[in-house]
Parts: sequence; structure tokens; C-alpha cells
Amino acid sequence: MKIIILFFCFVLPLALADLKVGFYGSSCPKAESIVQQVVQKRFSRDKSITAALLRLHFHDCAVRGCDASILIDSTDDTPEKESGTNDGVRGFDLIDEVKESLEAACPSTVSCADIITLATRDAVALSGGPKYDVPTGRRDGLVSNTNDIKIPGPSNPVSVISQFFASKGITTQEMVTLFGAHTVGVAHCSFFSDRLSNSQGKPDPTMDPSLSANLIKLCNSTADPATPLDQQTSFLVDNQFYKQILVKRGVLEIDQQLALDTSTKSFVSDLASNEDRFENSFASAMIKMGKIDVLVGNQGEIRKKCSAFNNRS
Repeated sequence: MKIIILFFCFVLPLALADLKVGFYGSSCPKAESIVQQVVQKRFSRDKSITAALLRLHFHDCAVRGCDASILIDSTDDTPEKESGTNDGVRGFDLIDEVKESLEAACPSTVSCADIITLATRDAVALSGGPKYDVPTGRRDGLVSNTNDIKIPGPSNPVSVISQFFASKGITTQEMVTLFGAHTVGVAHCSFFSDRLSNSQGKPDPTMDPSLSANLIKLCNSTADPATPLDQQTSFLVDNQFYKQILVKRGVLEIDQQLALDTSTKSFVSDLASNEDRFENSFASAMIKMGKIDVLVGNQGEIRKKCSAFNNRS
């Protein structure tokens, strides 16, 4: 599993009134409980599913909006799933399992886009994170193309990342809050090895010496192993990530720079000092992320199978 980095971007649609909490209350009353049951079953044997779903959710919403375009398998075109940016993204099988159960209960009713959003919400709660309601009513997209992917990487400076988020309507404070998704998940050595040995053969001075020593040993052991982004509570959705980067124990360069850059360090300190504030802020940010350029009403479709457009099923 590769959890490289999670960036979130926001472009709010004009028709948000068409999304509402409990959208399937009449058409498929058990929809949310069905999603929750499948996620609970997976989580009981694989707690890393939370990190997987957080990444899947973001990598869907960050491209064409939250339209499940990342789920499409290859046909005549090259879909988003085939992009190197999505290397290691997983959780597709869980979404398929949920969809199969929902189709049996309520055929052609619940969108794959809503399944991703609901499943991620449930996984966050199971991992000790905030419990929150998400509006539903998304429709599934009709396009999936690797050329649409423009997601920044972990070595970009804070200024570049901030500009990217600002172009999507997200403030710097909200950006820092959403980096809290790195409270779970891992990064492979290939994404931070440059911090372990610079041009002079020395570790990055912004990394705690004991952490860099441990990571050097790890990365010299096998082919591209991985390490938790949160070295303390890697399976819990909490504010420990911020506490770690305040003491120079950020694994990825961008994570550590959040605690050092003058434009972001005060937000890091604030979230590190108050668990409740982190939970409330993170929940709000996740809800907002789930509203990026959604398709509603008669737009798009409700796929019968999440990995294929209906006209190609």
C-alpha cells in the first residue's frame, strides 16, 4: 500500500441544495446502514482501510469533482485509475462490495460517488475520529481520463501548495486542517529518501535525528519499504500528527514544512493543542471536500457497477 500524500481542493457547485443529509431516506432507507456494515466488517480485519479510503476519496474529488471517476476500469480510453498519481490507491474492492449489496436492496438508486463519501466517513469514525453527517445525492460521472489529473506532490513547497488550494477556494487554515488526514497511512521510502541524504550526504536538518536514523535503517533494508506518516498513533484519527511535526518528526517534506513555514505554523500549533478543535475542523473540512463539483439531479448517472459506465457495462 502506498499512501503518498493527501491534498484536498474545493470548488463548490451551484446546486448544493440538491445534496442533503438523508437523501435516500425514502428511496433506500437502509443505504447508510448497509455501507456502514460493510466498512465495519473490513475494518475489523484491516484497520489500514481508513487511510486507503481517505486517499481514494480525495483522489476522486480532486480531479473532476466527487463523481466516482476514479473507479472506472480501462476500456478504450485511459481512465484516472491508470495514472501513476493513483499508484497504490486501493479500496476499490470494498466499494464494489458495498455497491453489490446496495444493488440487491435498491437497484440503480445509490451512486458510487455517495458510497465513497459514506464509506470514508464511517472509516474515520471507526478509527477514533469525529462522527459526522454527510449530505448525499451525488450522481456518478460519465468521464474518466488520466489527462485530467493535476495533483501536486509531496516535495512542493508550502507556497505552491497554498496557491493550489487557494485556486480551489480553500484557505490556508483549511488546508492545514486537511493535512490531518496524514494522521493515518504510510509513505514509502522513495517519497522521502532525499531527506535522508542531501548533496553533502547528511540528513535533512529539519528532521529529528533519531527519526532520520531509524528511517535510514529502514530504507536500506528492503525494496522501498513504508513507514507511518504519524509515528505515534498511526491507526488513529487524532491530532497526534500535528504534535509530531512540531517536534520535527514529519516524514514527508511538505508535512514538516507546515510546522516551519510562517504562513502555516500557527495553525499547526493550534490543532496540536486542542483535540476537540481538530475533530470539529476535520469533520467540517471532510464534509466540504465531499461537495467538490458534485453532479446532481439529472446530471451524470447512477452506475449499476462502479467500475464501468452504464453504456459500457
